[in-house]
Amino acid sequence: MTLSLHFDKGTIQLHGMAGRYMQHLDGISWDERTNSYRTPAANYRKLVTALCEKNISFQDHARKFSAETFVLKKNIRPRSFQSEAAEAWLSEKHGVVTLPTGAGKTILAVMLIAETGRPTLIHVPTIDLMRQWKEVLSEYFETPIGLLGGGINDIQTITVATYDSALIHVTHQGNLFGLLVFDECHHLPGEQNQFTALGSIAPFRLGLTATPERADGKEQVLYELCGPLCYEVHIDELSGRTLAPYVVETIEVDMRPEEREQYEISRECYTDFLRKARISFQHPSGWAIFLRRTSESPEGRKAFKAYLLQKKLSQASGAKVDRLWELIQQHKGDRMLVFTQDNEMAYRIGNNFLLPVLTHHTKLPEREAFLKSFRSGEYPILVTSKVLNEGVDVPDANVGMIVSGSGSIREHVQRLGRILRARPGKQAILYELVSKDTGEYFTNQRRRKHRAYEGPVVLPDESGQNSAQIN
Repeated sequence: MTLSLHFDKGTIQLHGMAGRYMQHLDGISWDERTNSYRTPAANYRKLVTALCEKNISFQDHARKFSAETFVLKKNIRPRSFQSEAAEAWLSEKHGVVTLPTGAGKTILAVMLIAETGRPTLIHVPTIDLMRQWKEVLSEYFETPIGLLGGGINDIQTITVATYDSALIHVTHQGNLFGLLVFDECHHLPGEQNQFTALGSIAPFRLGLTATPERADGKEQVLYELCGPLCYEVHIDELSGRTLAPYVVETIEVDMRPEEREQYEISRECYTDFLRKARISFQHPSGWAIFLRRTSESPEGRKAFKAYLLQKKLSQASGAKVDRLWELIQQHKGDRMLVFTQDNEMAYRIGNNFLLPVLTHHTKLPEREAFLKSFRSGEYPILVTSKVLNEGVDVPDANVGMIVSGSGSIREHVQRLGRILRARPGKQAILYELVSKDTGEYFTNQRRRKHRAYEGPVVLPDESGQNSAQIN
C-alpha cells in the first residue's frame, strides 16, 4: 500500500504507514482511535522533507493549496533594513523578524507574500488591526483580500484573521494556506493561540513583532512554532531616520500629604505581612504564594486590600493629575497620547479635562470617530488605558504621557512606538510620571531595562554613512 498523507482536524494522518518507515520519521505516533499514525499538522514541512530525503514514495492529500502569482499594483522601494530582513527570512522561509513600531513590518510582509507566492493567512490580535492590514494589502495587491473575524467569514487567497477566529477555523481550514504571517507574534505562545500554528500545515511562517520577549519566558515556544529569530533592529538604531528622534523623560511627582499618609500606612501593612509570612517575590511562584496566603486569614485579606490601595495611590495620585495638566498646557499644539494602567484612571482624567477616552468598553463607531478626529487634529489629545498599546496607527502623535503602567518592558516599548512614526521635522517625547519614594519607582526601573532607553546606536543611512539623531 502506498503511503498517503491526509489533513484531519489540525493533524496529519498517515495511511499505509509501514513500520519500516518509523525509524526515518520523527514526531509520529500511533492513534488507537483511528488505527493510523498521526502527527501535528505543524510537522508537515519536516515530514515531507524527511520522506523526500529518504526516497519514500507518498501521495499528498493533505495540502489543498498551490503556488500563486500575486501581482503588485505598485512598486515597493524597501529601506536597507527591510531588504536585509527579507533576505534573512527568505533563506529558510520561516522565522521571526523584530522591527520597531512604525518601521514598516506590514510592507515587509507584503514583499514576502509576493515573493513566496502561496495562499497566505495573516493573524492579528484585534479587529482594528485586521482592518488596517486589509487597507494596506488592498493598496498593493490586485487579488481580493479576505477577512476572518468580527462576524466576517470571507476566505480568499490572501486573508486577514484575528487570532481568535483563526483558532476556531484552523481544525478544518488548516490545509488551505502555504504561508502564515503572525503579526504581534508575541501573542502566539498563549495557551490557546499556539494551536493556530500547531493545527496548520503551512510550511512557510513569518512572525512580526517589536518585542518578542514574554513575561512568562515562552519566547522559545514562539521560535518552535514560527521559526528562529532571523532578523532584529531596535528602536534606537532607527531613531532620527526611519523613526522620529525621541527623548524619554521621567518625572518624579511628590504625592499630596493626605495621599502620602494613606500610602505609608497601607504600604507598611502590606510589607509587614510579607515579612511575617516570609514571602519573596524573587521566588518564581512568589505572587501565587502571596495570593494563596492572603486568602487564608483575616490578616491576609487586610494585607491584600492594603496592597491594592498603596498601588492605586501611587499610580493614580492627585498630584499626577495636576502635573499632567501642566504638561498638557506646556504642549499646546502637539498631538498627545495619555496612557494609564487602568480604565478608572483614564476616565478620571477624561472627566477632569473633558478629553476623549478610549478603552475596551468604547463602542466601535465611537472609537473610529475618536481616532479620525485625532488624526484630523480636531481632538489633539486621546486618553487610553491599554487599547492603543499595539496595532492602532496614530502617525500624528508626537507626545506620549505615561501616567501609570505595568513593569512590562513590552508595554512600554509599544507605548514609545506609538509616537515614533516619522514625519518631516517631528521630535517625539515620552514622559513617565512616577510617584516619588514609592514602589512605583522600582516598577519604572524594571520597564526601563531596554536599549530604547540607552544612548543612541545608529545604522548607516542609505548612502552608507551614519546619520545623526536626538535621543
